[in-house]
Amino acid sequence: MRHVSGTILLAALVASASQAGPLAADAPALTPDQVKALKNPIPNTAKSISRGRVLFATTGCTACHGNDGKALIEVVANATDLTQPSVWKNGSEEGQIFHSIRDGAGVAMPPFKGQLTEEDDLWNLVNFIRSLWPDDKKPARVEG
Repeated sequence: MRHVSGTILLAALVASASQAGPLAADAPALTPDQVKALKNPIPNTAKSISRGRVLFATTGCTACHGNDGKALIEVVANATDLTQPSVWKNGSEEGQIFHSIRDGAGVAMPPFKGQLTEEDDLWNLVNFIRSLWPDDKKPARVEG
């Protein structure tokens, strides 16, 4: 096997992680710098947010975060209030959210890469979660 420079490998991992398509359940772990470099290829449209809302409701997110994302569920301790990104422990950049959903975060947040096998679905979920933020923190929506 040939040696690949770290820069080329990093570029390849970031490029492959930011392209839409199926996700392998055994996708390689990303470094914090690679995670921060991820950019959402799915425009922040009403259609994307709507798709993310459906995924949020059907993949088990509501069990811990509640229907409104506020995590006011008595059964689960320490679930993140998704409406307050300023208190998130694992970062609120789009790549950090993607990574937390795909690979899990801490001991309480399981990875969902086995359930959400299409990368577009993960990015739609990122758009939905960011739509729950206070108006002054929400990313701008685009038409489409």
